[in-house]
Amino acid sequence: MKSLNKSLILNVIRTEGPISRAAIAKKTQLTPPTVTNIVAELIEEGLVIERTLGESKGGRKPILLTLNASAFQVIGVDVGVGQIRVIATDLKGKLIDKISKDIPVSLTEEMFVSLLKVSIQTLIEKLRLNKESILGIGIGMHGLVNPDKGVAIYAPNLQLHDMPLRDELESAFDVPVKVDNDVRAMALGESWFGHGEGVDNFVCLNVGNGVGAGIIMDRKLYRGTSFTAGEVGHTTVDAAGPRCICGNDGCLQTFVSGPAIALRAQQKMRSGRKSILSEKDLTGKGVYEAALAGDALAQEILRETGRYLGIGIGNIINTLNPDRVIIGGGVANAAKFIMEPLQETVTARALATPVKASTIVTAKLAENAAAIGAVTLVLYNLFIPEYS
Repeated sequence: MKSLNKSLILNVIRTEGPISRAAIAKKTQLTPPTVTNIVAELIEEGLVIERTLGESKGGRKPILLTLNASAFQVIGVDVGVGQIRVIATDLKGKLIDKISKDIPVSLTEEMFVSLLKVSIQTLIEKLRLNKESILGIGIGMHGLVNPDKGVAIYAPNLQLHDMPLRDELESAFDVPVKVDNDVRAMALGESWFGHGEGVDNFVCLNVGNGVGAGIIMDRKLYRGTSFTAGEVGHTTVDAAGPRCICGNDGCLQTFVSGPAIALRAQQKMRSGRKSILSEKDLTGKGVYEAALAGDALAQEILRETGRYLGIGIGNIINTLNPDRVIIGGGVANAAKFIMEPLQETVTARALATPVKASTIVTAKLAENAAAIGAVTLVLYNLFIPEYS
């Protein structure tokens, strides 16, 4: 109970500070002596500091408390397609520094874990961080993850299975480690520091090499029975559509992912359509850059992508009735071309009542979304321990 009260008070200071001890007691409904004792411990631990005096209401000016955010750091790791991104933040999620390392095309579990450790250690040494000031390491891992055990069950882009990442990294760095799917981590990051802040129910959609979603319900992450909630990329939008890597036909992913965009461009060019694009090294990013340069075919393909994505989001809105849908990932960079047809499709296809209650926006945290989300995994454990 004391541990929960400690986190409760710390979270109030994080969200409401600068705040007085009396105001904390009133907000938490804890007794003033309990608040005083716990605050004394938090100050001794360096997590909280006393700051500017508040306004007097006839008596002595109250001393206000605030989070000592810059005294501690959290490491966040985003394991994506072909790259590991490592960041360090303070306790308010403010970015301190970041590095990235390429992932070899073919590697063993031992090689990958070693690369992960080296990447983290490189940033720690670059910033000259002390182990005592690092509160934890969060890992946003693509693929299927068991967050309770900290195990990467299957990482499809690496073709690796059952990696005990939490145990490996806790042994190496002697700090708490949290591991979850990268898109779920992204949703948590947006819920604390992005466009999901203060929103009760939202879906964070990551559209890049693949398509996945993090679902926040009543401000809590919904993982599902087998930790696979949010696999919207493998919902069907056209039963006669292309074959997906999952074995089904016409999955959303086969229409809106980066590789799907590139493939559609290639097919249209081979059928005779003119474009400034070259089939060599054709990528989703290349299509976007061509669209920015005024290429009609590239712009057409991105508008099509918006319409297909609108079908998927319409299904999400009809099913979950969220306050907001947040779109992140590389494809979200093409918002200029995809958002209008996307919104038109959602309005036309989804039920009117849930559509009116929802807004659709792009992710605030952009390219750092999954890494900051990984940081948030650690912060949740510090400020809201019952989450874990």
